[in-house]
Amino acid sequence: MNYRQTELPNSEIHKKSEMNDLINLISENSVMANMQFAIVLPVIAGLILFAIPDKAATIKGIAALLVAVVAGILTAGIFTTGSQRFIADLWDAGKYLTLRIDNLSRLVLVFISLFTILILLYSIVYIKGKKVRNYYSWFLITVGCSYGAVLSDNLLLFLAFWGILGITLYKLIPGNDEESSATAKKTLIMIGASDSIMIIGIAILWRLTGTLNMSEINVTTGSAVHVAAFLALLAGSFTKAGAFPFHTWVPDYAKDAPASSSAYMPASLDKLLGIYFLARIVNGMFTTGEWMTLLLLILGVTTIITAVLMALVQHNYKQLLGYHAVSQVGYMIVGLSLGSPIGIAAGLFHMVNNALYKGGLFLTAGAVGFRTGKDDIDDLGGLSKAMPVTFFAALIFALSISGVPPLNGFASKWMIYQGIIDFGAGAGIANKLWILWLGLAVLGSALTLASFIKFIGGIFLGRRRKEFEVIKEVPVLMWIPFSCLALICLFFGAFAGKIVVPNLFMPVSGVFEYSGFWNSGLVTLLVIISLVLGVLIYLATGLKTFRSSDSFIGGETFYEQTGYPAPEFYKTISEFGFFSLLYSKARQKWFDIYEILRIMTEWINLKMSSAHTGILPTYIIWVFAGLLIMLLIMI
Repeated sequence: MNYRQTELPNSEIHKKSEMNDLINLISENSVMANMQFAIVLPVIAGLILFAIPDKAATIKGIAALLVAVVAGILTAGIFTTGSQRFIADLWDAGKYLTLRIDNLSRLVLVFISLFTILILLYSIVYIKGKKVRNYYSWFLITVGCSYGAVLSDNLLLFLAFWGILGITLYKLIPGNDEESSATAKKTLIMIGASDSIMIIGIAILWRLTGTLNMSEINVTTGSAVHVAAFLALLAGSFTKAGAFPFHTWVPDYAKDAPASSSAYMPASLDKLLGIYFLARIVNGMFTTGEWMTLLLLILGVTTIITAVLMALVQHNYKQLLGYHAVSQVGYMIVGLSLGSPIGIAAGLFHMVNNALYKGGLFLTAGAVGFRTGKDDIDDLGGLSKAMPVTFFAALIFALSISGVPPLNGFASKWMIYQGIIDFGAGAGIANKLWILWLGLAVLGSALTLASFIKFIGGIFLGRRRKEFEVIKEVPVLMWIPFSCLALICLFFGAFAGKIVVPNLFMPVSGVFEYSGFWNSGLVTLLVIISLVLGVLIYLATGLKTFRSSDSFIGGETFYEQTGYPAPEFYKTISEFGFFSLLYSKARQKWFDIYEILRIMTEWINLKMSSAHTGILPTYIIWVFAGLLIMLLIMI
């Protein structure tokens, strides 16, 4: 497939000599080739792997990893280019096959490649015995379609790649039992339904603007029709990212899918793609008015608080991580909805940070399940000594997601807080409520820390059970990926202000100044000094010398029998007044939009079925009533 280049609006190309023309042409052809192969290569490789039986899973995994590395190299080449748009020379379909590379798409492409390579490396060992048919084929198709979605400028082309990703998400869960099959079906239906709603929004935009290219669309939300298009596209973005109220598939998927699938899709790629599209919507295709900004902020803080409250009472650690994967989306929504350069940069920074530490948390959770076979925090404990690499990586991720300085999670949350404070200087109703948005965001971070004390304490600390005495660290191919992610979390936190934000996020959002003081490098240095002094004092004072003994109760030994599961400390939350009612209704699926719509659909079907009486005059009445309704709609 060949592409021809068209200039982006307001772009300027200066050609000083024939040599420069030749260099530019070579560069453009290189970019075209990279974009083309980055999309096509993983898809073709995935289709070829269907022909190889799953018995050769290791061979398939290595082949998939090599393809991912090549695709990553191609995207690295794209990362160094400027903003360009290409149209395919393919008969009359060229106007629909438009691709675009700009600062936002480059940012997302690089991190898609990073997570793809690391999780495929992890999967070579982990996925054995998980019985996910054609896992590597669907994985590579996911990679290619993710690249395609990010590089697409035409909304129909984007929707085609976006829709295929819903199918691959469905196929990356085993469905070996009734529960996982129900979860896979729920995921497919919710993603598919949101895609259908997006089609309505795209149709409205085409009618309003006469174009389907995202780079050429910019409308306000000042009329009912514009708002309808905005909300339709917002539904697709929110469902993919896992934001309230379309989030309920994420915790179920996290619980029933293999950890590698959860780390790749709900934790990493779906967040990157969903928030990428949200950024396109609110900072490109639409100029959001006061009321839409208020709506986004309400949905953002609601996502933060409701999901973290559900995470607090979970006993299944994978489902706990699933709810936190939802909660963190709220911070991204809040950041992007502010509309300021610091808010946009903070939202995108948190998008990347979340993918780093949330993907890492799922991988460490998979390592725990790989060695113990347990999914419940109550059944675990004391694994820190047996699995030290997993423990330290999980600790870094837990502190990062909780917003503890100097880690990357704190850096992006601090920027969001700064953005909210600056936003309060505005005159709109949403601006005047800035203290509410700030308070709920900070509260969400505190509750996140509380739930991860349970996660770390319940799994890695405390007393180790006898059945885990022979447990050892996972193979090197499994701990290298999450160790790399942990190191990136440390680097992004330590060098957020000087390196990471200026080079990765300011090119997207624009340059801004911080209204508060934060020197990530200085704080990191102080933390390191504090830790070193603490260790020296500990060693110098002889505090390492201590005695342990069993409890003495009438001469009986109770040490091995006594214990208090970490989740029990949080039981009182679910039994306290209003929260008791809230959790009770949540268990009954009152807030699950999928269950609500399923019950409504079944009720409508029942009522419609009762109309089938077998009496001919009744059928004739229904036919004429249907024709009358169609005529009214057409008129």
